[in-house]
Amino acid sequence: MVDEVALKRAAETAWTVYRARHSDVDPQDSRRCLLERHLQRRGEERESDSEALASYGIAYLHGLPQDEC
Repeated sequence: MVDEVALKRAAETAWTVYRARHSDVDPQDSRRCLLERHLQRRGEERESDSEALASYGIAYLHGLPQDEC
């Protein structure tokens, strides 16, 4: 199981990086929830550190369709 502190840190890092590149995204955007669920599943599949999870999270966010969120 993934460490909750590492998961929270990874989600915050990925979300901060994503919003820095997409200033039009609201802090409470639904993509944040999608990101957290994705990282939770990713962490359960394979235990990872927060840096690796953050990288997966950033890649995931960039792959989401802009018009469906």
